[in-house]
Amino acid sequence: MNLHEYQSKKLFAEYAIPVPRGIVAGSAQGAVAAARELGGPVWVVKAQVHAGGRGKAGGVKVTKDIEAVAAAAKAMLGTTLVTHQTGPEGLPVHQVYVEQGSDIAREIYLSLVLNREAGRIAFVASAAGGMDIEEVAEHAPEKIMRVNVHPAAGLQDYQCRQLAFGLGLSGGQVAQFGNIARALYKLYLERDASLVEVNPLIVTGSGDLIALDAKINIEDNALFRQKDLAAMRDPSQEDAMERKAAEHELNYVSLDGNIACMVNGAGLAMATMDLIQLHGGAPANFLDVGGGATKERVSAAFKLILSNPKVTAILINIFGGIVRCDMIAEGIIAAVKEVGVTIPVIVRLEGTNAPRARELLAGSGLGVTAAADLTDAATKAVRLAGAHS
Repeated sequence: MNLHEYQSKKLFAEYAIPVPRGIVAGSAQGAVAAARELGGPVWVVKAQVHAGGRGKAGGVKVTKDIEAVAAAAKAMLGTTLVTHQTGPEGLPVHQVYVEQGSDIAREIYLSLVLNREAGRIAFVASAAGGMDIEEVAEHAPEKIMRVNVHPAAGLQDYQCRQLAFGLGLSGGQVAQFGNIARALYKLYLERDASLVEVNPLIVTGSGDLIALDAKINIEDNALFRQKDLAAMRDPSQEDAMERKAAEHELNYVSLDGNIACMVNGAGLAMATMDLIQLHGGAPANFLDVGGGATKERVSAAFKLILSNPKVTAILINIFGGIVRCDMIAEGIIAAVKEVGVTIPVIVRLEGTNAPRARELLAGSGLGVTAAADLTDAATKAVRLAGAHS
């Protein structure tokens, strides 16, 4: 789950990480009131969306008078902001964050992520911070430092100094950086984060360090113990189909293709999508109904993938281990009869009660195309999807 910048900065402040003063607003009038409360002479108006690259997309405006604050907020609110991270569909802007202007002398990049290869939390830092950090990673990776933190020892002072010196900090800035790094590490652990990013962490004209931006992602599987953060969820920033799938405990990810997939097991789902791609098709989604899928969940999954207007064929690939194939077949039949299907449905069922499942589908009168194996299923799905598009 992602947090908005204003929510992340509220968390930063709770952990004594310095941030500029700011107030969130949902209207142009609210933005003006926020600017007056903060005091000038410079304010920054920021669109609140779950995506980076806002500055280049017009989602961050530096203003020097109240009228400009109102104009910037009015131009952003109620629109859809498209950045290089949102894709062409963009994300809706329902709130803006009005912040006091800062005196920026330098911009630094700093983040914490899980290094899965090492099994440790890693600090990633670069003296070349700001909006173009992705380009730095691609074209000048030597400018990026990484420090892994041992889970038993925790973040060590020497590691903070290593990062600070590598970023070109000196004097009192080294101590400031150490305090910020330790606070970020504590936040990461205590709030079950999967990502904490500050881009940029600025050095002001007076030499102080301030987190000018803040991005926090929370591990979904830990939200049961982070109820205050779970309450901050903004559904408008999430894919509508993925959100609906979560309500039925389905693992779903939207993709750009036209062949919908319904599979049980993440590994089998990945293999199914790979084979579709191999044979010239494009998957419309990743959908894992789970090993313990119920008839009702299968029916909900079928309705979900049918709600995608880009889908021109459906490939169902089920291996009956824990889940019974005949139960899957009953769910398919129920969903098709309720929703109505005018596109090809290709089914490959193997495992527990597979013969009975095939009998149910054959006798349903639904015109389902049976497949002998996974390759056969993928090739038929690609051919029929192309014929139907």
